[in-house]
Amino acid sequence: MQATQQDTSRKGEPFRVGQRVHYAGNPTRTGTVKYVGPLEGHPGDFIGVDWDADGQGKHDGSHNGVRYFAGKGPKTASFLRSHNLSSGLSLIEALENRYRTASSKEDEEEMYVLSARNRRVSIQLLGKEKIEDKVSHLEEMISASLSYLGVSSPGSPNVISSTLPNLKELDLTGNLLVNWEDIFVICESLPSLTILNLSSNLMSPDISNMHELSRIRILVLNQAGITWKQIQALDYAFPHLNELHAAGNQLREIMQAPLSAVIGFNYLKLLDLDNNSIFSWDEVTKFSHLCCLEQLFLNNNRIKNLRYPNFGGPHESLDENLRPFKSLQSLHLGGNMIEDMESVNSLNSFPKLIDIRLSDNPVSDLGKGGAPRFVITACLAKVKILNGSEVSSRERKESEIRYVRLVMSKLSGSPEEISRLHPRFAELKKVHGIEDERLSIGVSGPQKMASGLISITLKCIGASMCEKAPLTKKLPASTTVGKLKNLCQSFFKLPSIKPVLYLQEEGSPLPTMLDDDMSSLFDLGISNESTILVSELS
Repeated sequence: MQATQQDTSRKGEPFRVGQRVHYAGNPTRTGTVKYVGPLEGHPGDFIGVDWDADGQGKHDGSHNGVRYFAGKGPKTASFLRSHNLSSGLSLIEALENRYRTASSKEDEEEMYVLSARNRRVSIQLLGKEKIEDKVSHLEEMISASLSYLGVSSPGSPNVISSTLPNLKELDLTGNLLVNWEDIFVICESLPSLTILNLSSNLMSPDISNMHELSRIRILVLNQAGITWKQIQALDYAFPHLNELHAAGNQLREIMQAPLSAVIGFNYLKLLDLDNNSIFSWDEVTKFSHLCCLEQLFLNNNRIKNLRYPNFGGPHESLDENLRPFKSLQSLHLGGNMIEDMESVNSLNSFPKLIDIRLSDNPVSDLGKGGAPRFVITACLAKVKILNGSEVSSRERKESEIRYVRLVMSKLSGSPEEISRLHPRFAELKKVHGIEDERLSIGVSGPQKMASGLISITLKCIGASMCEKAPLTKKLPASTTVGKLKNLCQSFFKLPSIKPVLYLQEEGSPLPTMLDDDMSSLFDLGISNESTILVSELS
């Protein structure tokens, strides 16, 4: 049986389908009205709500075999009487509640602000009386957090203007705001406002009657249920944005055909699109002509590969001001699906790129056959920060030498094929003066014992060997991993323990397991003053 849907009034203003609400007394539990009307077998009218968070409801919009609406999930929907719901309050009312009401101990424990990346940062109360005295004079405030208070409307523009004339930063995360007209009213009523956070407000797709708000510099729209088409339309309303955060919006496409490039956003320096559903690099290249874009965050999308845009000719021949991504310095691609070194090598074509994140991709996951940090560092000529860690001059030099030796140990194919797979190999070999000959490891012994010795520090980390002091040894570069394991048993007197070896690399958060017993130290690119951790098989 299919239920009919109708709007029903309650005392005061009626609830309506599509309205944003929160549970009475709990403004953090927000949802959308999906049904207003009777339930079979029960007197009176009910409000059917689909809650934003999974597990906050009891069913999927059905009751006793009757489908009243379709919930997002099996436990996101509820039927409630109207007195159990709130349609919210005005910004000014929320401001009074947050800052002019004496705080309880529970309130203080719940005090936090949300960063632009939507993370909670706890507030430590220092001199509580002074703070309460200051905020009692709201006109002096420059920053206000009204997150999760049930704000659904602006209130009187004149009251907002007179109450908060100096407010520069406003956090409205997790409220019940829907209409862009209300947002425009709020912004126009705050003459000093430059930073606005609207995260977790499900904004309407209708962006008509736009106002130009040239003072806003940072706009945060994380988890706001918006599309890029809506964001593009906002360029008129916010023409001087420096930062735009739109994480967690399930964005898949940036611009639909026939449009091939994002236009406008002439002052945008930072664009945050973390935690979306972008899978094609072609979508990302649509940002390539944003002239001021310096930071692009694309962590936790579904990108499989990337290439520097080639718009009809070699990028080297283009005028510097016409090159794609001409200002980009930071590109964060952590948590994607990139698996090919060609994608890594292509990052060298970005003219100013120095800060790169590739962690949690197959290409950098040693467990999935990915490359260790030293290989990626060597392949990226200009990188100064890799996966959040600074690349020092020492790390760069050691990484490049190890990389050249590693490639030399596995050379095969034509010079053209080697150049294609290892674009920096010939350059680095020349820069570091490394000869073509590889150490011979045959019956005749190393090529030259003096040049073949490298100094290595061995450090025990196993549970049963932690008290043993580190040892520094000079070993032939031809020493295999298997031979080194045997030597560790002898050096540290570990006859009954099977050693497991790890290479500790500068800048890498985790050591690299040395699991190929047949590979030599030379093959692995291990250089002087390296540290190898000695653990035990569990």
